Amino acid sequence: MMIIIPNNEIAKHMLTDFFAKHWGTPEMAISSGIFRCDELDGFAAVNESGEIIGCITYTIDGKDCEIISLDSMIENKGIGTALLQQVEEKAKHAHCQRIKLITTNDNVNAIAFYQKRGYQFAAVFPNAVEKARRLKPEIPEVAENGILIRDEILFSKVID
Repeated sequence: MMIIIPNNEIAKHMLTDFFAKHWGTPEMAISSGIFRCDELDGFAAVNESGEIIGCITYTIDGKDCEIISLDSMIENKGIGTALLQQVEEKAKHAHCQRIKLITTNDNVNAIAFYQKRGYQFAAVFPNAVEKARRLKPEIPEVAENGILIRDEILFSKVID
């Protein structure tokens, strides 16, 4: 069993620890800048023990909602989908026109996940991870699946 709650209802140290454990730091670096995920709006999936088992963060800027991070600790249980739906609803209520997000070329699971949920390729930024790596040198060169981490892929979805 899980419940979805806004990140601002969770002790900040729990969010900081979650991102540090899964990303090495609460900072998310993409070519457009560095974001402190533990300080962003978002939602967390929490199990019956109060442990965070998934988290999504986002920003809203005018008519755009940008998802900065989405993590699910247990695959294929609907956690990522439930979190994504929460942000999509929030974006609708904020009168956003689209939701966008960036992932990297090595993240084949995320690429499939977003396409199955109606997100489309909007752009590919070759070698963009080099810029992000200058901001956050901890970004590895090669993913666990053996793919070089090199390009950023922008996905977007128009909000009805």
